[in-house]
Amino acid sequence: MVSEIFAISAAWSRSVIEFADGLDPWVQTAAELGTDLFLGVFAILFLMAWWRARSVSSRLVGLALFAPVATVIAYAVSRTVKSFFEQLRPCQAMTDLNTIATCDPIGDWSFPSNHAAIAGAAAAAVIIAWRRFAVVAVLFAVLEAFSRVFVGAHYPHDVTVGLLVGAAAATLVSLLAARPMTAVVDRLAENDSLRPLLRAQPPAPGPEHERIHESTHSRV
Repeated sequence: MVSEIFAISAAWSRSVIEFADGLDPWVQTAAELGTDLFLGVFAILFLMAWWRARSVSSRLVGLALFAPVATVIAYAVSRTVKSFFEQLRPCQAMTDLNTIATCDPIGDWSFPSNHAAIAGAAAAAVIIAWRRFAVVAVLFAVLEAFSRVFVGAHYPHDVTVGLLVGAAAATLVSLLAARPMTAVVDRLAENDSLRPLLRAQPPAPGPEHERIHESTHSRV
């Protein structure tokens, strides 16, 4: 069963690499840059989740602040899993193909994909902190995973497992950290200097609010 899955994955990988090899050089360059830049999108999503969480609850602020930590932990889990497998990368195993990415030396194994694990972890952490951004987070995670296959660095099964490992690890540690992070945020918010980073300032009362207040006061 495992050998059959690997054979199908290798065939798909060969087809994608051959297709990518026939594209214009500028497309190949964009793909090679994008396979790393896609991960930068999650840094922006982390910041957006934190900014939005300030006006919602301490729990979401804590989850948003913990999101990068959850992603790093998931990356460490992926690297640990990778150490138990010594699978050659497509560019190492299929030397008759031209890949977009420069082939890593043997010893830098393929399964699972660390890039995909980071993307899966970041997407899961963002979704936990801000569910409305689920579609965007999942989209960029899938794009990151596909880009690793496209440039010839990984097989489809590498990135699929990477996404799952990253998402599972980040979800687990985020949920475990939710309560202590909430307590940390509440404690830090007591500091006047740090409060603006953890609590959104309430809107200043406008003219309409002032008129209502004055009317109520006069009736009393």
